[in-house]
Amino acid sequence: MTEYRGEIHRRQKELMQRWYARLDESARTGWPPAICLMISGNCVELLEAFGIVPIYPEVNALQLAIRHQSLEPILAAEELGYATDNCAYVKADIGAYLMGVTPSGGRLPRPALVLCNFVGCNTYLKWFEHVAAFMDAPLYVLDIPFLRREEPSPDDVAYVVAQLKEVVQRIETITGLRFDPDRFRDAVRCSQRVEELWSRIKHLARREPSPFDAYFDAITLMGPLYVYRATPEGVAFFERALAELEAKAARGEGVYDREHFRVVVEGPPPYPYFRAFRDMFARWRATVVASTYSTVGGIWEFGFRHDPDRPFESVALHMLAHNLTNRNYLQRYDQIRRYVREWNADGVIIHFVKSCRLFSAGQGDMRDYLTKVLGVPTLYIESDLEDPRYFAEAQIRNRVDAFFEALERHKSAAQRMITV
Repeated sequence: MTEYRGEIHRRQKELMQRWYARLDESARTGWPPAICLMISGNCVELLEAFGIVPIYPEVNALQLAIRHQSLEPILAAEELGYATDNCAYVKADIGAYLMGVTPSGGRLPRPALVLCNFVGCNTYLKWFEHVAAFMDAPLYVLDIPFLRREEPSPDDVAYVVAQLKEVVQRIETITGLRFDPDRFRDAVRCSQRVEELWSRIKHLARREPSPFDAYFDAITLMGPLYVYRATPEGVAFFERALAELEAKAARGEGVYDREHFRVVVEGPPPYPYFRAFRDMFARWRATVVASTYSTVGGIWEFGFRHDPDRPFESVALHMLAHNLTNRNYLQRYDQIRRYVREWNADGVIIHFVKSCRLFSAGQGDMRDYLTKVLGVPTLYIESDLEDPRYFAEAQIRNRVDAFFEALERHKSAAQRMITV
């Protein structure tokens, strides 16, 4: 298997281990308090203003999957009554709670609050309701209006800001902590800086060869992005990451010795078979130069940044408009179109996730749009992001190979035309 391993990856492991250690400490001692959040469009800056540690159920679920530990919790949830076609993220997380299992081997604390930043997914709403019930914790649901036009209306922004301020009051009442406006602005300032660094890293993939795989390597960086975005530790990590990757680019080094294909990927990876899936790309020296999944937490490569001068408003804007799941499919089409053209991609691979209706609904139409309207070679494959029972390795490898073989013929024909 060909993959990049540098200081970035070592530091990433240290940071994530430190986060799990804080969660374990919170479980053992009750301090610091912890609050459950969603990844997509979250308001982690508010938590940082209180010194509260975030719990991300999605991160716990994917960590179980990538360590080949997700099936047993999924089966435990199904025995409880969850359907086989329910979101596998939900089942792995709920099953792990019931079994007392964590990816780190430590403990997860009872959250002081389960804060559902409802962004685009009805399943997540029920997920957090169940987490609150199983953990015997209070629940607060943020109502985030779906993005109905290019930008949210002033009324939508004001509506979300009012809810965020109510969340502040709720946290103060539950924890006894006082909200620190200066610390909040500092957290937003850290997020602004991290977003700038992350955007510059993702734009490095526009180079040929790309020094960075914007899917497989990006996933490694997404943990610190979500957990540490609003902290000085996050700023330091992404400054190091950018410096390391810029040095790699300056030496003319790519993900592979000789980059052969450049592709865009839509959809999350099959985490239980993450390495096997990456190998399918590596054998063709195919670099993923952009991916929609890397924008689930936030879309920053097109210019949005948190603003410490308008902290509540910018957090609201992030939740409303600048994350993948609160946007409509036409906006996702445009996002992929920009990736293909501006990152100079040869084709698109769509990974349909069987247990995720939100991410996968409409992907058949997306394939037709890409192939028939834009003329972009597109592969459509199916498995699951969490449940290993849905991954047919030989079948998927055959389809990936056939796709790259077709791309090879396409490139060869194009080169012959240029020569003539």
